[in-house]
Amino acid sequence: MKEIKREQYLEELIAARENKLIKVITGIRRSGKSYLLDPIFKNYLIESGVKENHIIKLDLDLIENHKYKDPMELFNFVMTQVKDKDMYYILLDEIQLVTNFEEVLNSFLKKPNLDVYVTGSNSKFLSSDIATEFRGRSTEIKIYPLSFKEFMEAKDLSEEKAWKEYILYGGLPPVVLQTDDKQKREYLAGLFETTYLKDIIERNDIKRKDGLDAIVNILASSIGSLTNPSNIYKTYLSKGDKDISLNTITSYIEYLENAFLIKKVERYDVKGRKYIITPVKYYFTDLGLRNIKLNFRQQEENHIMENIIYNELLIRGYNVDVGVVETRNKDKRTYYEIDFVCNMASNRYYIQSALNIDDPEKNIQESRPLNCVGDNFKKIIIVKEDINAWHNEDGILILGIKEFLLNKNSLEL
Repeated sequence: MKEIKREQYLEELIAARENKLIKVITGIRRSGKSYLLDPIFKNYLIESGVKENHIIKLDLDLIENHKYKDPMELFNFVMTQVKDKDMYYILLDEIQLVTNFEEVLNSFLKKPNLDVYVTGSNSKFLSSDIATEFRGRSTEIKIYPLSFKEFMEAKDLSEEKAWKEYILYGGLPPVVLQTDDKQKREYLAGLFETTYLKDIIERNDIKRKDGLDAIVNILASSIGSLTNPSNIYKTYLSKGDKDISLNTITSYIEYLENAFLIKKVERYDVKGRKYIITPVKYYFTDLGLRNIKLNFRQQEENHIMENIIYNELLIRGYNVDVGVVETRNKDKRTYYEIDFVCNMASNRYYIQSALNIDDPEKNIQESRPLNCVGDNFKKIIIVKEDINAWHNEDGILILGIKEFLLNKNSLEL
């Protein structure tokens, strides 16, 4: 097993160094936030010439640091370590364990020679909280489970074997480090129950764990499908349980989103240039967690591939929507779906996911929505096959999934 370097996220931290803002590392639990801070970023600082006594690191979840959960104890400890006017780097892991941590961070922010970096548990330290409490005073570094490229760099496997393992067990670093299938499954099952669901239940005072479980299973069964809380409620009722209201289901989904377990993708009317409120799609941040909830059933590779493409686009920094294109022929309106409309600054890509387009009819089916867009932004179809990238007669780029995932410049081919 090779070292997992997380180079993309290290580069983001380096770019944010000494920017007079609090650096906040967010992401799903066990995705590597703590490891990114120490040893990866800490080692970078030392190698770049920072003296070790100018790096103040505290793991606030350790028993020996229990007293620093008191905000004054934490503040006083840090300030007693600051001996001169040179820059000090404050690395605080699990900051949410500190009472009124917002006040402590704001106090650090006012010290000109303190550069502050923090991580926190998803269930209590959410990006939405950061946006509210530190608007304009923080830089958020979003960390994700291993991309397929990172997975390949960490494992000595062929591309095909790596793909089969990746779509089954996902990319959480502790899972990747397990050595056999039984260990991976046991770890994922324990992680979901004792970490993710437990955190959500405790944070939101949920009384019906069975109800939350059911919602997770419904969402896991429908990745890549259009849905909304009302449809999920109907599915729930069809299973014979009428004890949970529509409002409760809506809240449960929001809790899962806030914990970064799932992501909601809204639909965007490409020609009308407006969002369509409902229905939406949901994807799982890590497929291993999705699969363990379904006991590794429902392994439809088309939906799994779509989920992986979505996650990769987020990792690369794109804003991603589901596209809707309306066409009119006399009095008839037809609506076509584009899997992903990706935006970054002035760049836009329209992307379809398909297992294959071997026959002419399938090629036409996947190309039609892209051809109906009517603008000059790049159109792409990503297929499962290992192929050399090529352009069809409509100018659409046809790209293999592994080429897309392993080549960060693949969208520009």
